[in-house]
Amino acid sequence: MADETQEAGGIHFPFPFTPYAIQKDFMAALYQVLEAGKIGIFESPTGTGKSLSLICGALSWLRDFEQKKRQEEERLLGAGAPASHNGLAPALGLPSSCQGSPGTPGATGEPDWITQFVQKKEERDLVDRLKEEQVRRKKREERLQQIRHNAKLRFAAKRMRQEDEETERLLRLSSEMLATGTEPEQVASGEEELVLAEYESDEEKGVPSGVDVDEDDLDEEHVTKIYYCSRTHSQLAQFVHEVQKSPFGQDTRLVSLGSRQNLCVNGDVRKLGSVQLINDRCVEMQRSKHERKSITEEEEPTRRRRRQEPRATCPFYSYERLQLLRDEVLAGVKDVEQLVALGEEAQACPYYGGRFAIPAAQLVVLPYQMLLHAPTRQAAGIRLQGQVVVIDEAHNLIDTITNIHSVEVRGSQLCQAHSQLLQYTERYGKRLKAKNLMYIKQLLYLLEKFVAVLGGNIKQNPNTQSLSQAGTELKTINDFLFQSKIDNINLFKVRRYCEKSKISRKLLGFTERYGAVLVPSMEQPKLSGFQDFLQSLQPGVMAAPAAPVEVGEDRSPRPASPLMHVEGFLEALTTANQDGRVILSRQGSLSQSSLKFLLLNPAVHFAQVVKESRAVVIAGGTMQPVSDFREQLLAGAGVEAERVVEFSCGHVIPPDHILPLIICSGPSNQMLDFTYQKRGLPQMMDETGRILCNLCNVVPGGVVCFFPSYEYQHQVCAHWEKSGLLARLTIRKKIFQEPRKANRVEQVLLEYSRCIKHCGQARGTETGALLLSVVGGKMSEGINFSDDLGRCVVMVGMPYPNIMSPELQEKMAYLDQTLPRGPGQARPGKVLVENLCMKAVNQSIGRAIRHQKDFASIVLLDQRYASPAIQAKLPAWIRDRVEVKATFGPAFAALRKFHREKAGLC
Repeated sequence: MADETQEAGGIHFPFPFTPYAIQKDFMAALYQVLEAGKIGIFESPTGTGKSLSLICGALSWLRDFEQKKRQEEERLLGAGAPASHNGLAPALGLPSSCQGSPGTPGATGEPDWITQFVQKKEERDLVDRLKEEQVRRKKREERLQQIRHNAKLRFAAKRMRQEDEETERLLRLSSEMLATGTEPEQVASGEEELVLAEYESDEEKGVPSGVDVDEDDLDEEHVTKIYYCSRTHSQLAQFVHEVQKSPFGQDTRLVSLGSRQNLCVNGDVRKLGSVQLINDRCVEMQRSKHERKSITEEEEPTRRRRRQEPRATCPFYSYERLQLLRDEVLAGVKDVEQLVALGEEAQACPYYGGRFAIPAAQLVVLPYQMLLHAPTRQAAGIRLQGQVVVIDEAHNLIDTITNIHSVEVRGSQLCQAHSQLLQYTERYGKRLKAKNLMYIKQLLYLLEKFVAVLGGNIKQNPNTQSLSQAGTELKTINDFLFQSKIDNINLFKVRRYCEKSKISRKLLGFTERYGAVLVPSMEQPKLSGFQDFLQSLQPGVMAAPAAPVEVGEDRSPRPASPLMHVEGFLEALTTANQDGRVILSRQGSLSQSSLKFLLLNPAVHFAQVVKESRAVVIAGGTMQPVSDFREQLLAGAGVEAERVVEFSCGHVIPPDHILPLIICSGPSNQMLDFTYQKRGLPQMMDETGRILCNLCNVVPGGVVCFFPSYEYQHQVCAHWEKSGLLARLTIRKKIFQEPRKANRVEQVLLEYSRCIKHCGQARGTETGALLLSVVGGKMSEGINFSDDLGRCVVMVGMPYPNIMSPELQEKMAYLDQTLPRGPGQARPGKVLVENLCMKAVNQSIGRAIRHQKDFASIVLLDQRYASPAIQAKLPAWIRDRVEVKATFGPAFAALRKFHREKAGLC
C-alpha cells in the first residue's frame, strides 16, 4: 500500500499504511516526550507495530525540529535578531546573553555599553558560525545526492583504490631494497615495540589514539540525531529493515554501529577470533600508521639505522577511502551486513567509516553496550549532549547496566598476570624508566595481595593449590581494600597508568612472541620456548632468546591478556563505596576461586546518559512492572518525577482472541502451590501432568509450557515417565524439550514447527506438539510462537529467583536501605524479588499472540497468581481480561469453549 500521512494530535505522521489507533496514540505521545525533553517509558505489546511507531514518531519529530531550526537560522541570518523560542536557542548554539530580551539589564552589573558590545560580538560570531554550517550542510547534501544518482563516482573510487595499492606495493619493494646494514641490538628484532615508552605524567595527551592529526576534518559538528539501541544484532538489523520499508527510508541518514569483530574487513585481523585480540591489533595498526607519519625528514638521519621488522598498518584505513565510505554510508540506509559488504567493495574500514559518519547522521543504530558503557561510548565518538536516546527491548535494562559494570577475575588469571608481568620486567627492566618500574611494582603488589586475600600464594601453581577455607564472603569496597592491605595505593593513578601506557597490550605482544606464559613453578614435561628463555636469565647460563612464534603458523586464537581482566577489576574498585560490593568466592583450589565486583546502583552509570541527552525513551513489549525503572534507575539518576512520562497501550487483537486464566487447583482438587518446598512433591507433579493432558485434548496446534528451571523440568519429566503420564501426553501431542545448548535450539524449533504443520494436515489423533521450556532460557525471549505454534502458553509456578543468592541478598539489603518506604508498603527488597519474577513471567507469556488475527489462551498454574498485588504486575492487555478459577472444572470448560469457537479462524 502506498505511504500515507496520518494526523494525530495535530501532527502529521507519514506511515506505510493506515496505522492502528494505538499506533497513532503511541506516535503522538512519543512526539510530545521528545519535544518537551522528557523521559518516556513506553510499553507496546509485541505484534502492535512498536518498531514502526518508534521510527515514524521519532523521525517525524526530527523532521519538524530540523525545519524549525532552519527557519530560525534564516530569520537570524536575515534580521540579525537573536532566536529565543521553541527551545531552539541551545540547539543553535546561542549564548545566554543572546537568549534574553533586549531590555534586560546586565546580571553582572557591567556598564550597558560593555554588555551591548559583548552581546553584539556574540551575535556576530553566531551568524558567522551559522553561515559556515549552512555551507557545510549544502556541500554534504550535494555529495550525497551525487552518490545516490551518479554511479561514475563509484568507478572513480575503485580506480583510485587500485592506484593506491600499486603505489604502496612499489614503495614497499623500494624500502626493502634500501634497508641494508645492521648494528648490534639490545633487544631482538621486532621487540622494540614491546618496550614501554617513558611515562612522563598522569596528564592526558592531546592526540586521540587511533586518529591521525591530519584527518581532523573528517570530524564535523554533530547534528541533532536519534540514538537507537537494542539488545541483539538481529534486533538491530530488523529495526534497520523497518526503517528501509518506512516512508523515511529514502532520505534518512542512518549509521549502523557495531564491534570491530562484526565490522572488520581485514582478513589477517579478523582471523584472530578473540574480540580483545581484534581490538588490540586494530589499535596497534592505527598507532603504527600515526607513528610512521610523525617521523619527520629532519629526525630520520639522527635515528639509529637498524634493520627492524616492518610494523604493519591497515590497508583499509585510508583518508580518501574513509571519506568516500562515510558518504556512501550516509547516502542510503544500510544494516551491518550491507555496511561490511560496502567496506569490502570500497576497500575501506566499515568500523571507522561508520564512526566518521556519526556527526552528520540523523539516526544511529547501535548495541546496548556501546551506549551504556561510558569508555566505549567515548571511544566510538558518540556525543549525547542535546541528542535523543531510544532504548528498545528495555525490560532488562537494569540487569544489562549491572552486568556491563560487574567484573570477575579468577585466581588463575591473577597468578598468570603476575607471572607474565614479572617475566616481562626481568626481560626489559633495564630499559624502563623509573615511573614505569614504580607502577609495575604496584601492579605486582596488587596481584600478590589479591591472591593472598583469597587464601593463596602467588608463587605456587594455582591449579594444585588448595585453599584452607571454602565459601563465599561479601565485602564493601573499603573493607576489601583494608583486608587486602592495598588501601594505601591510589587505584585511580594505577588505572590511569594502565590505560595510558597500554601495558596489557605490551604484555600480550610479549606473551604472543614467546608462546604461552605459565607460572614458573608449574611442571611441564616439555619446555616451551618461553621457559627456555627464562632459563637463559639464570646466572651463568648464556642462551639466545627463543625464536618468536612465526606469523604464518597455524594456531588457535589466544585468549586476551589476563592483565586486561585485572584492569577491569581495578576500575570497578574505584566505584563509590556505597554503590558496589566485592564477592570473594573460594572454591577449593585457587584457580577456581575468584574476586567479583557487584554493582548495586546502576543509576550511577545511567545518570550521565539522562543528564546529557535532550530526551530518553525506554521502550519494550512488556515493561511491567515499571516501578523498578522509576525507583532504581531514574530517581537514582536524579530525574524528577515530573519529567517521567509513562505510556502503555493495549493489544491490537479483539478482546475475545485471548483467554488468560489463573487456575488455583487441579482436576483432583489438589491445590496448586509450586513453592520451592512443595513443587517436588509427587502429587504436585502428577497434578501438573493431568492438567496438561486435559489441555492437550482441547487445544489444537502447539502448546508451550514454561517451568521455573531446567532442573525442575527434568525432575517432572522423569517422574512422568515413571508414572506413565508422559505416555498419555504423547497420544495427543509430540513432546519436545528445550535444550540447554544454544546451538541446538534452532533445530528443536524447526522440528517442533514441522510437527505442528504435519499434524494440521494429517488430521489424525496427534493434534500438534507440546514444547517444554524454561523461564529465562533460550525460548523465553525473542522467539516468535505465532498462530499454531503457540495456541496455549502454560506457566507452571512462579519463577522466583534464588533468594539464598548472596548477590540478590545484598541487592535487597541495599534497596531496603536506600529506597523510601511508605506506610503499608512492602520492603523494597521484597518488591524487587516479586518484580524479577513477574518480569520473567511477562516475557514468557508474551511469546504468543504476535499479530492482529492471532489468538491464544494463557494459563497460569499457581494459587499465588490470584493475589491482586501479583495481578497488578501483569501487562495491562492481559490484566484487564484475566479470570481466576478456584477449581479446574470451570477453567477447563472455558478453555474448551474458547478453542472450539476459534477453530474456524485457523
